[in-house]
Amino acid sequence: MRLKNILLGSNQKVWLAALSVSGSVVLVGGVVAFTPLVAVAASVPSIDLGTAGAYSVLAGSTITNTGNSTLQGDLGLSPGTAVTGFPPGLVSGATNVGNANAEQAQVDTTTAYTQAVDASPSTTQPADLIGLTLSPGVYSVPAGISNLTGTLTLNGQGNPDAVFIFQMPSTLITSSASDIVLENDANACNIFWQVTSSATLGTGSSFQGTIIALTSITADTGATITGRLLARNGAVTLDSNTIANPVCSATTTTTPPTKTTTPPTATPTGATVVPASHTGEPWSGWPWWLGVGIMGSAGLLLLRPRLARAHQIR
Repeated sequence: MRLKNILLGSNQKVWLAALSVSGSVVLVGGVVAFTPLVAVAASVPSIDLGTAGAYSVLAGSTITNTGNSTLQGDLGLSPGTAVTGFPPGLVSGATNVGNANAEQAQVDTTTAYTQAVDASPSTTQPADLIGLTLSPGVYSVPAGISNLTGTLTLNGQGNPDAVFIFQMPSTLITSSASDIVLENDANACNIFWQVTSSATLGTGSSFQGTIIALTSITADTGATITGRLLARNGAVTLDSNTIANPVCSATTTTTPPTKTTTPPTATPTGATVVPASHTGEPWSGWPWWLGVGIMGSAGLLLLRPRLARAHQIR
């Protein structure tokens, strides 16, 4: 920090501090005020998954599982009907195959996909997101051999409703043992990966958010997902995976208290209005401070002549 001596009128000096922080220094009446510049993330509207939000896995053609995969939410398939590997795979929610529920979930997935595509403005990131710490926003990630070879950190900036949208113009590929870390209230419920073709999650990787792929999704051996795998047209292929639907913050509706209004009571002509708490005594029912103020003022009026005479005698 550097100090600078500035000479003002009447030989007044003020020391200004040149701070090594982004902001503005303003001199007001000889007082230095420093206003820091704070970067605030733009608000990003969330993606409405509709009925698809209840699904851990939703596919268009087939669903194939190998090993002891666990799905915390629903499993759905439409318009296809071929599901294999359950059991040994376990579905904690409902299973909807080729029925109206699965069809509606696909309709809602298509709507969500379109919302993610249209989200803007987007910021272009490198093809490999390793080592980055990103705040809420919309991000465009180009195709690469791997889009995540290590750790990606998403910072919610203290807002559990903060939204992250990743637009993948081609594929989404994560490497083995890669992971996504959430901090400062970032929530997997509000992380969306829009994939224009297909997605592949590497062996033993840890993934956060909902993948909405136009074609297919493959989760390699032991990959864990906190989110959803939603494939519009193609297949979902699993291999000993754990898929946990994220816990979304509930919207609380507060009902305002009922206000009861008592109609005023008419005062007869010529009647004297007396406060409700008045008991007939001179000061009863009136604020105590009003009485003290009146009495104090009266006392000053009585003492004023005496004070004036005392001053003349001096």
